[in-house]
Parts: sequence; structure tokens; C-alpha cells
Amino acid sequence: MSKKLLEALKIFGLLIISIIIFLVFVVGGYVVYLTCQFYRISDNQALQVYNNQAQQVSLGETYSITTYNIGFGAYSQDFSFFMDSGKLLDGTETTGTGSVAKDKQTVIDNTTGAVNVIKNLNPDFAFFQETDIKATRSYSVNQFEMISNSLGESYSSSNAINFHSGYLLYPLTSPHGETTSSIATYSKYEIQEATRKSFPVDESFPNKFFDLDRCFSVYRLNIENSDKQLVLVNLHMSAYDEGGVIRAKQLETLTTFIQAEYSAGNYVVCGGDWNHDISNSIGSFQTGEEQPDWVQAITEEIEGFSFATTNNEVPTCRSSDIAYTKDSSGNVVNYTVVIDGFLISDNITLVDVQNIDTDFLYSDHNPVYMQFTLN
Repeated sequence: MSKKLLEALKIFGLLIISIIIFLVFVVGGYVVYLTCQFYRISDNQALQVYNNQAQQVSLGETYSITTYNIGFGAYSQDFSFFMDSGKLLDGTETTGTGSVAKDKQTVIDNTTGAVNVIKNLNPDFAFFQETDIKATRSYSVNQFEMISNSLGESYSSSNAINFHSGYLLYPLTSPHGETTSSIATYSKYEIQEATRKSFPVDESFPNKFFDLDRCFSVYRLNIENSDKQLVLVNLHMSAYDEGGVIRAKQLETLTTFIQAEYSAGNYVVCGGDWNHDISNSIGSFQTGEEQPDWVQAITEEIEGFSFATTNNEVPTCRSSDIAYTKDSSGNVVNYTVVIDGFLISDNITLVDVQNIDTDFLYSDHNPVYMQFTLN
């Protein structure tokens, strides 16, 4: 082997070693950055209530409430999400592609459309999930502020942070970026106390950097001429949870809390995105896809409570491994299921509940509307 070739190989080897060292420093530095940015919000955090109303709720009156996961304004019908995968009935495997909204105007349009649906329903209380405050994925649109301004001065408003992350470089071609997001609650009635309660989450490495800081928010409303309270619970449970281990722990945490409230004589309404089938709806809807792994059902009864569900004519969530798709006969190809809605204590009478069909125009979820009476 010639001296020149040996020198060339040495230079090439040094170059490779230098690149490896550089990559180690870059990756290591990024991990250090994420570690420094990472924290879990403490349990039982007091929440601020803005524009608090003065009127109190009463026994024997009928009230209305909605819940809507607005998908950070990204989920137009043509949007699929990069973390979702599935399989068509013919065996074709599918994977979503989007990590951020198409553009800022899409976020504004979808948020506006979603809020207008709720405004037309004119509920006494409104829950929202995946409501970004400032995030790369939603082009820094403050959705909580947008919703508050749109609903107007007749509503109290409050929100609880349930996703906060440093800049996530994944996927490399279109990074999900930095996120501060929340679950938001609105009320036409006075909120006496507001608290953020932590859910158990996946603490393993590196999942803890990518999972949401899951929580449920608790709003206590005094009842006129009563020593009891109406307790509203807004929640968003885990989705990417193989085997449902974390979701089972979250449900246990929630159950312990709400049963204690019910035992104290309070009236409890839980609503939001359960990321579980809550209506025995698995297999109820026409589909061109196999049942995804994330679709699991809540099968155990919760003593003192029941789910307020419809007859499964309208699903509340579509799969996002593909865009919202219909076949030549107009049948929906996506797998759809009922995972959004309400759980109410037995001292509450269900008057009406409807899954509102928006044809998934503004989100990968449909809203749910319920009327109820405090006995």
C-alpha cells in the first residue's frame, strides 16, 4: 500500500471520527436541552378564573354543556398525524404525515369554525381540549384567547396546561417544535374554585419528553340555597399508551376523586376526550380500516356514575393515520368511534345528549352536547 494511500485513509478516518464526535456532542447537547426544559406540573395547582360570573346554579334547573377536542386547529379533513398508524381492510398499512398545521390561516379558520359550532349550541358550560396557547405546530396562535374573545363576556374562562415541551426535532423533515397547550373551560355561572389535578403519565425515557403532562381540571360551583356543590371535571386522557396501562391508572385516579365528591353529596359532571370507547361503539360505524390499537373500551362500571351516551348514530373521533376519506359510495373509510362525552353522578338526571355531526370539518373530533338537571 502506497504512502499516499495510507495518508488518505488516515485523513478519511479522522474525518469520520470527527463527524461521529460532532454528532455525539449535538445529540448529547440536545438531550441535555430537553432534560433542562422538562418538568412535571405539580398536583393540586390552583387555576386562575378570568371574567368570573356572579350567577349561581340551582337545584331543579336544566343546564347544558359541551365538550370538543379541537385538535390544535390542524385537523382539517385533509390532515393526517405523523404519530398515527393503521391498516386498511385490504391489509394496506397506513401512516399519517402531518406534524404541524398546514399554515397559520388554517389554524385560525379551524378554531373559528369550531367555536362557532359551540356558540350556536349556546351551552351554559363548555369544555375544550388541545387548545394551544403558543406552539410551533399551530403557528403561535393563542387558541384559548381566540375562544375566550369569541364566546364573549357572558362566560367565565379558565384553562389548565397539559402539554409543555421544549423544541421537539421530531420528525426531522418538519419538527413538531415547542408546545404550550391546555384544556379550557367556560362557564356562564360563578366558579368558586378551580384546580388542576395531575394524571399518572409515562415517565420512561425518552417517552416522557414526548407525552403530554396529562391532567384533569376541577371547577367547583356553589349551588343556590344548598350546602352542596356542582363539580365540573374537564379531562383529556392518554392516547399513545400500548396496552392501556397508563390509561387504566388515569381512570383509577379519576374514579377515586369523583367518588369522594359524590360521597360528599356533590353533583359531578366529567367530560372531555377519554381516549376510550365510552359508548359501546366499537364496530358500530361503517369503515374501511381495521380497528386501531388505540381503540380500547371502558368496560368496568364506576359505582355512583354512568356515561351519558347516545345511540351511536354519530361518532366523535376519526382515525388520523389517513386524511378524512370517503369511498365512491360516500361511506367513511376512516375508523370512527365514540371517545368524547360525559360521565355524570347518579344524583343528576340526563335530559338529552347529542353527538354533533360536523363531518370532521374543523377537527378529528366531533363535539358532544348534553342537557342535565341537578336533583
